Amino acid sequence: MTPKMHLYVLASGSKGNAAVVEGPQGSVLVDCGISRRELMRRADACGCDLDRVTHALVTHEHSDHTRGLPVLSNHFDGELLATAGTAGGAKPLASLPFTLVTHSETLRLAGMVVTTFPTSHDVADPFGLRFSVLDADGQIEDSIGWCTDTGYLTAEALGQLRGVRILGLESNHDVQMLAHGPYPAWLRARVGGDAGHLSNDQAADALPLLVTQDTETVVALHLSQKNNRPATCVRTLAQAMGATVQRDSDGAPEARTPDGLLTICVASQDEPLAIW
Repeated sequence: MTPKMHLYVLASGSKGNAAVVEGPQGSVLVDCGISRRELMRRADACGCDLDRVTHALVTHEHSDHTRGLPVLSNHFDGELLATAGTAGGAKPLASLPFTLVTHSETLRLAGMVVTTFPTSHDVADPFGLRFSVLDADGQIEDSIGWCTDTGYLTAEALGQLRGVRILGLESNHDVQMLAHGPYPAWLRARVGGDAGHLSNDQAADALPLLVTQDTETVVALHLSQKNNRPATCVRTLAQAMGATVQRDSDGAPEARTPDGLLTICVASQDEPLAIW
């Protein structure tokens, strides 16, 4: 695919999440779980122009995805979109001017076709996203998938994420690290349950179903700082795709398939990542 969109992951993890998908006619912010000041700083650091953001999509109501929204909305002339469950799911969100969408809907935003699909998390009504740019004949020219905070991949998720050029997929925890880590039993059960978070193994099992010849980059999202490590995550995902683990120019772990056509990398809690 010829790139028509860019992905900027400004924060990914339990302390805060935010990303921007840049399209032909503007950009869409996905979640805002960090402060406006930090959002602006990170966007500037990776070359993301926040002035192009026309819409903000909120995947669910947990504070690590919404903490920055009340302040952001005071400085944002665009449209905030969320499901009714998300908009009513947390007190800080109740007064925000949301446009309501459903978890299975097709929208046209910033020159992109944006499709929502249901995820499985312990919140009211969460969703994941597929962004596509179409040509004049309705054929896909570029696509990005985004799915995090889900205990398993729904049938709709598998369908919408397959074959995207950039696949952003949760890889939250290593099963053994979670089992022997510091979390109490109830929290281990929550994280590892069907309404929790995808493990490295679950993400790895999904990759052969989702990655096609059109897929260029897999970005592992929402890594646990206590129950995962970037190198552990990349190694697990790499094994599923026959990729070789190496280091990028900044020393971060990544992997590439022998033909060089697929790269597997990890989004950070603290450092922004730009993918073109």
